[in-house]
Amino acid sequence: MKKILAVLLALSLFAVTACALGEAYDPVKEFGSDVLNVYNWGEYMDMDIIRAFENEYKVRVNYSTYPSNEDMYTKLMTGAAYDVLFPSDYMVQRLIRENKLQPLDRSVVTNLDNLSDRVKNLYYDPDNTYSVPYLWQSVGILFDTTKIDPADMEEQGWLAFQNPDYAGHVYAYDSEREGFLMGLKTLGLSVNTTSEADLEAAYNWLREMDKTVRPSYVTDEVIDGMLESQKWLAEVYSGDAAMIMLENEDMSYCMPKQGTNIAVDTMVIPANAGNPKLANVFINYILEYENNKKLSEMLGYASPNQLVLDDLSGPGGLYEGNVAYIPRSGYELDEYYYDIPNEMREAYSTMWIKVKLHE
Repeated sequence: MKKILAVLLALSLFAVTACALGEAYDPVKEFGSDVLNVYNWGEYMDMDIIRAFENEYKVRVNYSTYPSNEDMYTKLMTGAAYDVLFPSDYMVQRLIRENKLQPLDRSVVTNLDNLSDRVKNLYYDPDNTYSVPYLWQSVGILFDTTKIDPADMEEQGWLAFQNPDYAGHVYAYDSEREGFLMGLKTLGLSVNTTSEADLEAAYNWLREMDKTVRPSYVTDEVIDGMLESQKWLAEVYSGDAAMIMLENEDMSYCMPKQGTNIAVDTMVIPANAGNPKLANVFINYILEYENNKKLSEMLGYASPNQLVLDDLSGPGGLYEGNVAYIPRSGYELDEYYYDIPNEMREAYSTMWIKVKLHE
Protein backbone atom coordinates (compact mmCIF):
# COMPACT_ATOMS: atom_id res chain seq x y z
CA MET A 1 0.00 0.00 0.00
CA LYS A 2 2.81 2.40 0.91
CA LYS A 3 4.49 1.66 -2.44
CA ILE A 4 1.26 2.42 -4.29
CA LEU A 5 0.85 5.71 -2.40
CA ALA A 6 4.46 6.62 -3.12
CA VAL A 7 3.99 5.94 -6.82
CA LEU A 8 0.78 7.95 -6.93
CA LEU A 9 2.45 10.85 -5.12
CA ALA A 10 5.37 10.76 -7.55
CA LEU A 11 3.04 10.75 -10.53
CA SER A 12 1.08 13.63 -9.04
CA LEU A 13 4.22 15.68 -8.50
CA PHE A 14 5.35 14.91 -12.02
CA ALA A 15 2.02 16.07 -13.43
CA VAL A 16 2.18 19.32 -11.45
CA THR A 17 5.76 19.94 -12.55
CA ALA A 18 4.96 19.13 -16.15
CA CYS A 19 2.02 21.49 -16.05
CA ALA A 20 4.17 24.23 -14.55
CA LEU A 21 6.67 23.71 -17.36
CA GLY A 22 3.92 23.77 -19.96
CA GLU A 23 4.52 20.17 -21.08
CA ALA A 24 1.10 18.78 -20.16
CA TYR A 25 -1.07 21.87 -20.39
CA ASP A 26 -2.92 22.76 -23.56
CA PRO A 27 -5.22 25.78 -23.27
CA VAL A 28 -6.97 24.93 -26.54
CA LYS A 29 -7.83 21.48 -25.20
CA GLU A 30 -8.80 22.98 -21.84
CA PHE A 31 -10.95 25.88 -23.04
CA GLY A 32 -11.58 25.32 -26.73
CA SER A 33 -9.47 28.37 -27.62
CA ASP A 34 -6.38 30.13 -26.32
CA VAL A 35 -7.76 33.60 -27.05
CA LEU A 36 -9.94 35.74 -24.77
CA ASN A 37 -11.65 38.86 -26.11
CA VAL A 38 -12.14 41.47 -23.38
CA TYR A 39 -14.00 44.76 -23.84
CA ASN A 40 -13.70 47.25 -20.97
CA TRP A 41 -13.95 50.94 -20.14
CA GLY A 42 -10.95 53.09 -21.01
CA GLU A 43 -8.33 53.57 -18.27
CA TYR A 44 -9.99 50.84 -16.19
CA MET A 45 -7.52 47.97 -15.92
CA ASP A 46 -4.05 47.20 -14.61
CA MET A 47 -2.45 45.68 -17.69
CA ASP A 48 0.07 43.84 -15.52
CA ILE A 49 -2.86 41.70 -14.36
CA ILE A 50 -3.73 40.93 -17.98
CA ARG A 51 -0.15 39.91 -18.73
CA ALA A 52 0.01 37.75 -15.59
CA PHE A 53 -3.21 36.01 -16.62
CA GLU A 54 -1.80 35.36 -20.09
CA ASN A 55 1.37 33.89 -18.64
CA GLU A 56 -0.38 31.73 -16.09
CA TYR A 57 -2.89 30.22 -18.52
CA LYS A 58 -0.75 30.44 -21.67
CA VAL A 59 -3.41 32.37 -23.55
CA ARG A 60 -3.67 35.66 -25.39
CA VAL A 61 -6.04 38.42 -24.31
CA ASN A 62 -7.36 40.74 -26.99
CA TYR A 63 -8.09 43.82 -24.91
CA SER A 64 -10.06 46.80 -26.25
CA THR A 65 -11.91 49.70 -24.64
CA TYR A 66 -15.05 51.80 -24.92
CA PRO A 67 -15.99 55.24 -23.54
CA SER A 68 -19.53 54.54 -22.33
CA ASN A 69 -22.11 51.85 -21.66
CA GLU A 70 -24.04 53.06 -24.67
CA ASP A 71 -21.06 52.70 -27.02
CA MET A 72 -20.47 49.18 -25.72
CA TYR A 73 -24.13 48.31 -26.21
CA THR A 74 -24.16 49.65 -29.77
CA LYS A 75 -21.08 47.57 -30.62
CA LEU A 76 -22.68 44.47 -29.15
CA MET A 77 -25.85 45.04 -31.16
CA THR A 78 -23.84 45.02 -34.39
CA GLY A 79 -23.01 41.38 -33.69
CA ALA A 80 -19.52 41.92 -32.31
CA ALA A 81 -18.47 38.99 -30.13
CA TYR A 82 -16.61 39.43 -26.85
CA ASP A 83 -15.96 37.01 -24.03
CA VAL A 84 -16.03 39.45 -21.11
CA LEU A 85 -17.76 42.84 -20.83
CA PHE A 86 -17.80 45.37 -17.98
CA PRO A 87 -21.24 47.00 -18.07
CA SER A 88 -22.67 49.14 -15.29
CA ASP A 89 -25.68 48.04 -13.28
CA TYR A 90 -28.45 49.51 -15.43
CA MET A 91 -26.86 48.13 -18.59
CA VAL A 92 -26.74 44.67 -17.01
CA GLN A 93 -30.47 45.03 -16.38
CA ARG A 94 -31.01 45.76 -20.08
CA LEU A 95 -28.76 42.96 -21.33
CA ILE A 96 -30.46 40.39 -19.09
CA ARG A 97 -33.90 41.51 -20.25
CA GLU A 98 -32.79 41.18 -23.88
CA ASN A 99 -31.23 37.72 -23.31
CA LYS A 100 -27.80 38.99 -24.27
CA LEU A 101 -25.93 37.36 -21.36
CA GLN A 102 -25.20 33.80 -20.29
CA PRO A 103 -25.12 32.60 -16.67
CA LEU A 104 -21.81 32.41 -14.88
CA ASP A 105 -20.38 29.01 -14.05
CA ARG A 106 -20.50 29.12 -10.27
CA SER A 107 -18.30 26.02 -10.05
CA VAL A 108 -15.53 28.18 -11.57
CA VAL A 109 -16.44 31.64 -10.25
CA THR A 110 -15.93 30.75 -6.60
CA ASN A 111 -14.74 34.08 -5.20
CA LEU A 112 -18.21 35.52 -4.65
CA ASP A 113 -18.04 34.64 -0.96
CA ASN A 114 -15.46 37.41 -0.52
CA LEU A 115 -17.77 40.17 -1.75
CA SER A 116 -19.11 42.98 0.40
CA ASP A 117 -22.82 42.68 1.17
CA ARG A 118 -23.23 46.18 -0.30
CA VAL A 119 -22.51 44.95 -3.82
CA LYS A 120 -24.17 41.53 -3.78
CA ASN A 121 -27.70 40.63 -4.87
CA LEU A 122 -28.59 44.07 -6.20
CA TYR A 123 -31.74 44.91 -8.15
CA TYR A 124 -30.36 44.30 -11.63
CA ASP A 125 -29.22 40.71 -10.96
CA PRO A 126 -30.62 39.62 -7.58
CA ASP A 127 -28.81 36.28 -7.37
CA ASN A 128 -25.65 37.33 -9.24
CA THR A 129 -26.61 34.78 -11.85
CA TYR A 130 -25.17 36.75 -14.77
CA SER A 131 -22.83 39.31 -13.24
CA VAL A 132 -20.27 39.91 -10.53
CA PRO A 133 -19.08 43.30 -9.26
CA TYR A 134 -15.82 44.62 -10.66
CA LEU A 135 -15.52 47.97 -8.84
CA TRP A 136 -18.08 50.42 -7.45
CA GLN A 137 -18.38 54.14 -7.02
CA SER A 138 -20.37 57.30 -6.61
CA VAL A 139 -20.65 60.44 -8.72
CA GLY A 140 -19.71 63.63 -6.92
CA ILE A 141 -17.83 66.92 -7.03
CA LEU A 142 -14.07 67.23 -6.86
CA PHE A 143 -13.05 70.75 -5.92
CA ASP A 144 -10.00 72.85 -5.17
CA THR A 145 -10.06 73.86 -1.50
CA THR A 146 -7.76 76.82 -2.21
CA LYS A 147 -10.53 78.27 -4.42
CA ILE A 148 -13.73 77.01 -2.78
CA ASP A 149 -14.35 76.64 0.93
CA PRO A 150 -15.46 73.09 1.81
CA ALA A 151 -18.37 74.45 3.85
CA ASP A 152 -19.57 76.40 0.81
CA MET A 153 -19.33 73.32 -1.36
CA GLU A 154 -21.31 71.22 1.11
CA GLU A 155 -23.99 73.88 1.23
CA GLN A 156 -24.23 74.22 -2.56
CA GLY A 157 -23.90 70.65 -3.76
CA TRP A 158 -24.93 70.48 -7.42
CA LEU A 159 -25.94 74.17 -7.31
CA ALA A 160 -22.22 74.97 -7.54
CA PHE A 161 -22.59 74.22 -11.25
CA GLN A 162 -24.82 77.28 -11.58
CA ASN A 163 -22.69 79.61 -9.47
CA PRO A 164 -21.48 82.50 -11.66
CA ASP A 165 -18.46 82.96 -9.37
CA TYR A 166 -17.05 79.76 -10.86
CA ALA A 167 -17.57 80.68 -14.52
CA GLY A 168 -14.79 79.32 -16.71
CA HIS A 169 -13.46 77.11 -13.91
CA VAL A 170 -15.73 74.07 -14.27
CA TYR A 171 -15.51 70.60 -15.79
CA ALA A 172 -18.78 68.81 -16.57
CA TYR A 173 -18.58 65.10 -17.28
CA ASP A 174 -19.52 64.41 -20.90
CA SER A 175 -22.16 61.74 -20.31
CA GLU A 176 -25.85 62.29 -20.77
CA ARG A 177 -26.91 60.43 -17.64
CA GLU A 178 -24.24 62.08 -15.49
CA GLY A 179 -25.24 65.41 -16.95
CA PHE A 180 -28.94 64.99 -16.31
CA LEU A 181 -28.14 63.59 -12.88
CA MET A 182 -27.12 67.08 -11.75
CA GLY A 183 -30.29 68.72 -13.00
CA LEU A 184 -32.71 66.03 -11.87
CA LYS A 185 -31.31 65.73 -8.34
CA THR A 186 -31.15 69.50 -7.86
CA LEU A 187 -34.81 69.73 -8.82
CA GLY A 188 -35.72 66.96 -6.38
CA LEU A 189 -36.46 64.46 -9.14
CA SER A 190 -35.44 60.85 -9.66
CA VAL A 191 -32.58 59.95 -11.97
CA ASN A 192 -34.84 57.15 -13.23
CA THR A 193 -37.80 59.36 -14.15
CA THR A 194 -39.77 58.50 -17.27
CA SER A 195 -41.60 61.82 -17.24
CA GLU A 196 -41.01 64.03 -20.26
CA ALA A 197 -41.81 67.06 -18.12
CA ASP A 198 -39.10 66.08 -15.61
CA LEU A 199 -36.59 65.65 -18.39
CA GLU A 200 -37.50 69.01 -19.90
CA ALA A 201 -37.07 70.70 -16.52
CA ALA A 202 -33.63 69.12 -16.10
CA TYR A 203 -32.72 70.16 -19.63
CA ASN A 204 -33.57 73.76 -18.83
CA TRP A 205 -31.46 73.51 -15.66
CA LEU A 206 -28.52 72.28 -17.72
CA ARG A 207 -28.96 75.05 -20.28
CA GLU A 208 -28.75 77.54 -17.44
CA MET A 209 -25.62 75.80 -16.15
CA ASP A 210 -24.04 75.94 -19.58
CA LYS A 211 -24.82 79.64 -19.96
CA THR A 212 -23.73 80.56 -16.42
CA VAL A 213 -20.47 78.69 -15.82
CA ARG A 214 -19.46 77.76 -19.41
CA PRO A 215 -18.12 74.32 -18.42
CA SER A 216 -15.62 72.27 -20.36
CA TYR A 217 -17.21 68.94 -21.28
CA VAL A 218 -14.69 66.15 -20.75
CA THR A 219 -14.31 62.48 -19.89
CA ASP A 220 -10.94 61.01 -18.89
CA GLU A 221 -9.29 64.40 -19.48
CA VAL A 222 -10.72 65.47 -16.14
CA ILE A 223 -8.04 63.43 -14.36
CA ASP A 224 -5.01 65.31 -15.66
CA GLY A 225 -6.93 68.58 -15.55
CA MET A 226 -7.72 68.35 -11.86
CA LEU A 227 -4.33 66.86 -11.00
CA GLU A 228 -2.85 70.04 -12.42
CA SER A 229 -5.51 72.28 -10.78
CA GLN A 230 -6.62 73.59 -14.15
CA LYS A 231 -10.21 74.04 -12.91
CA TRP A 232 -11.80 74.73 -9.56
CA LEU A 233 -14.44 72.01 -9.61
CA ALA A 234 -15.51 69.01 -11.63
CA GLU A 235 -18.22 66.40 -11.77
CA VAL A 236 -16.27 63.17 -11.39
CA TYR A 237 -16.50 59.51 -10.55
CA SER A 238 -15.34 58.81 -7.02
CA GLY A 239 -12.47 56.58 -8.10
CA ASP A 240 -10.93 59.34 -10.18
CA ALA A 241 -11.43 61.72 -7.26
CA ALA A 242 -9.78 59.36 -4.77
CA MET A 243 -6.77 58.89 -7.01
CA ILE A 244 -6.41 62.62 -7.74
CA MET A 245 -6.60 63.42 -4.02
CA LEU A 246 -3.62 61.15 -3.38
CA GLU A 247 -1.48 63.38 -5.58
CA ASN A 248 -3.02 66.82 -5.20
CA GLU A 249 -3.57 67.69 -1.55
CA ASP A 250 -5.58 70.80 -2.46
CA MET A 251 -8.43 68.66 -3.79
CA SER A 252 -11.41 67.37 -1.81
CA TYR A 253 -14.60 65.50 -2.66
CA CYS A 254 -18.25 66.23 -1.97
CA MET A 255 -21.22 63.91 -2.36
CA PRO A 256 -23.97 66.49 -2.96
CA LYS A 257 -26.69 66.85 -0.38
CA GLN A 258 -29.32 66.72 -3.14
CA GLY A 259 -28.33 63.09 -3.74
CA THR A 260 -26.36 61.35 -6.43
CA ASN A 261 -25.76 58.07 -8.24
CA ILE A 262 -24.23 54.98 -6.65
CA ALA A 263 -22.99 52.63 -9.36
CA VAL A 264 -21.55 49.15 -9.68
CA ASP A 265 -19.52 48.16 -12.71
CA THR A 266 -19.64 44.44 -13.35
CA MET A 267 -18.14 41.57 -15.29
CA VAL A 268 -20.44 39.55 -17.55
CA ILE A 269 -20.21 36.98 -20.35
CA PRO A 270 -22.23 37.77 -23.49
CA ALA A 271 -24.53 35.12 -24.89
CA ASN A 272 -22.46 35.00 -28.10
CA ALA A 273 -19.08 34.69 -26.34
CA GLY A 274 -16.65 32.46 -28.22
CA ASN A 275 -14.74 31.28 -25.14
CA PRO A 276 -17.04 31.21 -22.11
CA LYS A 277 -14.94 28.63 -20.24
CA LEU A 278 -11.89 30.88 -20.20
CA ALA A 279 -14.13 33.89 -19.51
CA ASN A 280 -15.30 32.33 -16.24
CA VAL A 281 -11.71 31.63 -15.24
CA PHE A 282 -10.75 35.24 -16.04
CA ILE A 283 -13.62 36.67 -13.98
CA ASN A 284 -12.67 34.56 -10.99
CA TYR A 285 -9.04 35.61 -11.43
CA ILE A 286 -9.98 39.30 -11.29
CA LEU A 287 -11.93 38.70 -8.06
CA GLU A 288 -8.91 37.25 -6.25
CA TYR A 289 -7.69 39.34 -3.32
CA GLU A 290 -4.30 40.37 -4.74
CA ASN A 291 -5.63 41.21 -8.18
CA ASN A 292 -8.61 43.16 -6.90
CA LYS A 293 -6.39 45.02 -4.47
CA LYS A 294 -4.04 46.04 -7.30
CA LEU A 295 -6.99 47.31 -9.32
CA SER A 296 -8.49 49.28 -6.47
CA GLU A 297 -5.13 50.78 -5.49
CA MET A 298 -4.36 51.81 -9.05
CA LEU A 299 -7.80 53.11 -10.05
CA GLY A 300 -9.16 54.53 -6.80
CA TYR A 301 -12.54 52.83 -7.12
CA ALA A 302 -13.95 50.90 -4.17
CA SER A 303 -13.21 47.19 -4.23
CA PRO A 304 -16.13 44.75 -4.05
CA ASN A 305 -13.90 42.45 -1.97
CA GLN A 306 -14.68 43.26 1.67
CA LEU A 307 -11.20 42.40 2.91
CA VAL A 308 -9.57 44.60 0.27
CA LEU A 309 -12.01 47.38 1.11
CA ASP A 310 -11.12 47.15 4.80
CA ASP A 311 -7.38 46.98 4.16
CA LEU A 312 -7.23 49.94 1.77
CA SER A 313 -9.51 52.22 3.79
CA GLY A 314 -8.28 51.17 7.24
CA PRO A 315 -5.21 52.19 9.26
CA GLY A 316 -2.16 52.30 7.05
CA GLY A 317 -4.19 51.66 3.90
CA LEU A 318 -3.57 53.66 0.76
CA TYR A 319 -6.99 55.32 0.98
CA GLU A 320 -7.16 55.78 4.73
CA GLY A 321 -9.09 58.99 5.39
CA ASN A 322 -9.82 59.51 1.70
CA VAL A 323 -13.44 60.69 1.63
CA ALA A 324 -13.92 59.71 -2.01
CA TYR A 325 -12.91 56.05 -1.72
CA ILE A 326 -16.02 54.39 -0.23
CA PRO A 327 -19.44 55.65 -1.39
CA ARG A 328 -21.77 56.71 1.40
CA SER A 329 -24.53 54.29 2.31
CA GLY A 330 -28.08 54.69 3.55
CA TYR A 331 -28.58 58.21 2.20
CA GLU A 332 -32.18 58.28 1.02
CA LEU A 333 -31.62 60.67 -1.90
CA ASP A 334 -28.90 58.54 -3.52
CA GLU A 335 -30.04 56.21 -6.31
CA TYR A 336 -28.83 53.48 -8.61
CA TYR A 337 -29.48 54.05 -12.29
CA TYR A 338 -32.17 51.84 -13.81
CA ASP A 339 -32.51 51.11 -17.48
CA ILE A 340 -35.01 53.48 -19.06
CA PRO A 341 -37.26 53.09 -22.14
CA ASN A 342 -35.68 53.59 -25.52
CA GLU A 343 -37.60 56.77 -26.27
CA MET A 344 -36.29 58.29 -23.04
CA ARG A 345 -32.73 57.27 -23.89
CA GLU A 346 -33.08 59.00 -27.24
CA ALA A 347 -34.46 62.11 -25.57
CA TYR A 348 -31.54 62.17 -23.11
CA SER A 349 -29.05 61.90 -25.96
CA THR A 350 -30.69 64.56 -28.13
CA MET A 351 -31.05 67.05 -25.29
CA TRP A 352 -27.50 66.50 -24.04
CA ILE A 353 -26.10 67.25 -27.48
CA LYS A 354 -28.16 70.46 -27.55
CA VAL A 355 -26.80 71.47 -24.13
CA LYS A 356 -23.22 71.10 -25.37
CA LEU A 357 -24.08 73.06 -28.51
CA HIS A 358 -25.41 75.85 -26.24
CA GLU A 359 -28.92 75.50 -27.61
